[in-house]
Amino acid sequence: MTILSGDDPGSVEEAARRIAAGQLVAFATETVYGLGARADDDAAVAAIFAAKGRPADHPLIVHVADAQAAEVFAPPPGPAARRLMAAFWPGTVSLVLPRRPGVAQAAAGGWPTVALRCPAHPVARALLQRCRALGVPGIAAPSANRFGRVSPTRAEHVRDEFGDGLLVLDGGPSRAGIESSIVDCTGSPLRLLRPGSLPRRELEQVLGEPLGDPAEASPRVSGSLASHYAPHAAVELVEAAGLEPRVHVLQSLHGADRVAAWATARPRGLPAAAFRPMPDNAVDAAHELFDTLRRWDAMGMRAICVETPPPGADWDGVRDRLLRAAAPR
Repeated sequence: MTILSGDDPGSVEEAARRIAAGQLVAFATETVYGLGARADDDAAVAAIFAAKGRPADHPLIVHVADAQAAEVFAPPPGPAARRLMAAFWPGTVSLVLPRRPGVAQAAAGGWPTVALRCPAHPVARALLQRCRALGVPGIAAPSANRFGRVSPTRAEHVRDEFGDGLLVLDGGPSRAGIESSIVDCTGSPLRLLRPGSLPRRELEQVLGEPLGDPAEASPRVSGSLASHYAPHAAVELVEAAGLEPRVHVLQSLHGADRVAAWATARPRGLPAAAFRPMPDNAVDAAHELFDTLRRWDAMGMRAICVETPPPGADWDGVRDRLLRAAAPR
């Protein structure tokens, strides 16, 4: 069976042995489901790039069991990175650090840096710990979807992407629902390269200083392309006042039953199945975002209208994913 329960020690053992043997396994994390291979095996990591159709110079995040395991891939971090590890590992923060020469070359996309995360999901933790017992120091794992498409937040999403040949460790719906925050710890100031579900202010409170924004000199990271997280349907971000008229225009172009909306209020004339209320808080919106886009793709929608998220840093992660999903392809 492709999907196995992550609560079953036998399933975790099977997944760990496959990874140790250089095979691919998908597994639950609290952000999204990951497509994993042992990070210290460049041939195994190359299979991730091939399966996703991902450019080989677009680095992956390496998942580790704890801060000690991180030192296999990076030298001991500086004080600021250590503060972030102490506060947010295990959790939804990935740290870009200098990479040890000769380690995880493929996972890093050839860059001299490596992104590391210690996930909190019990399935991911059990898998990492069992892999470490088998001699695997970490698992390189981007989101388990085709490159540029909507990230998976359920085991069924992974199966829809890759079919029945891939083992998936099921851990239920992803709690956070969007990918991790990525902080570049290789310079000063530290820079927030990708927002996640954790508010920027919480990172800055721990650091005791503001985070910088991405710079041209920053390492390339996952999710940094202008168009990303895109369903097959066209996504449009529309202000609340203009959403209903825009839905009607799109219905005239694509058909009344081929347009959907994620908004605070249901537009008149939109079928109930084509509407989902947008939560009024960023945490719940992030949890629902990718599942909503995938649901409407499966229904054959041609266009999806999304109400522009509220202003404020708490919505940065959701806003980032929506802007990339709506970008020209």
